Amino acid sequence: MSSFDFTPVLANRIVSVITIDRAEDAEPLTQALLDGGLNALEVTFRTPAAPEAVKRIKDAFGDKVHLGVGTLLTGEQVVQAAKAGATFGLAPGLNENVVRAAHEHGLGFIPGVMTPSEIERALELGCKVQKFFPADVAGGIKMLKTLSGPYGHTGVKFIPLGGVSASTLKEYLAAPGVAAVGGSWIADRSLIKAGDWAGITSLAKKAVAIATGREEEEALG
Repeated sequence: MSSFDFTPVLANRIVSVITIDRAEDAEPLTQALLDGGLNALEVTFRTPAAPEAVKRIKDAFGDKVHLGVGTLLTGEQVVQAAKAGATFGLAPGLNENVVRAAHEHGLGFIPGVMTPSEIERALELGCKVQKFFPADVAGGIKMLKTLSGPYGHTGVKFIPLGGVSASTLKEYLAAPGVAAVGGSWIADRSLIKAGDWAGITSLAKKAVAIATGREEEEALG
């Protein structure tokens, strides 16, 4: 069972999902997100540069960021993420071996779910925060509202990812049981490759404005 407290991670209700192809982009990218008001990051473990990028972020920013690693599919990757400095992990699915490995190595863990059975099994494994994935394909906001009926009383919280965008962010955040929303549009891979740190900061600020109800002041262009 996990006793990890996700409250600080989910405080601003947005987890920025980032895919880093060059480890040297880690520091300026993180600074750009922080400048935009976002401090909860998920570095996807899908590129060779990811482990070094996680370490660089941890070394440079320490507790200024809540550093997660996503797409953890094996116990070995969990160990690698923990050694690199991650504090929590995420996965697209529910692999019990991966969940247990995360608990053993002190990582908070957010498994991916999209069915009632997966939600129940994740709860049994001590995962009160779950990644609803792929959100759009799995029924989106309508599905989340339906799931709140039988599971709302359990305290389970969802982070929808997959097909979520700036245009649907506000509606997802208003759905019952949603603790935060994750997305890659804030720091799109192409923006990272181009080194468009100012553009990423701007998108982060707009996302924060939506999440805090200030979207009228900083409307998306």
